[in-house]
Amino acid sequence: MAERTATTGRRVTRRRARTRADLLAAAFTVFAAKGFGRVPIEEICEAAGYSRGAFYSNFASLDELFFALYQERAELIAGQVAGALAADGPEADLPAAADRVAGVLLLDRDWLLVKTDFLVRAARDPAVARTLLEHRAGLRRTVAARLAATPGPLPAVLGDADGAARAVVAAYDGVTTQLLLDRDVEDARRWLGRLLTALLTG
Repeated sequence: MAERTATTGRRVTRRRARTRADLLAAAFTVFAAKGFGRVPIEEICEAAGYSRGAFYSNFASLDELFFALYQERAELIAGQVAGALAADGPEADLPAAADRVAGVLLLDRDWLLVKTDFLVRAARDPAVARTLLEHRAGLRRTVAARLAATPGPLPAVLGDADGAARAVVAAYDGVTTQLLLDRDVEDARRWLGRLLTALLTG
């Protein structure tokens, strides 16, 4: 009896995880197409093929879903940056690492549209701003930890590894803003690689 209960519990957990993932994927598509402020819960449920009850069993509100979606993508980006910077082992080759970061970093226009919605919302809501600042600080810490392991000095104008990490994030922000307007992913990758190399090697 206990074994049957445990098996049932695992099935429920897997089903719930799948429902949550489906809702997040549907929300991402709908938010990118219409914008966060223009989408009711019912539209996300319809796109995902679930009821409102399924939505509320996973998320307390549309805001909570939006935060979960942002966190999921932000963690993906942090992982991509960490992986690209760690490929050289303990001592990073900065020009090669810059090329790898530019090559793997998420430059998806739909994600950038959703991220921009989040940024605009954060500019008007201090609580949302704190969430965004926490994610950006985490990304900077990941980058700074790898840059601190470089064998040579970073450009003096950037100060320490944290300053260099801020420059990396700022370069990403600038390139992705241009990408939103011109939709040229390959050009964005080229410029990001050049900017990162120039920033980190002086």
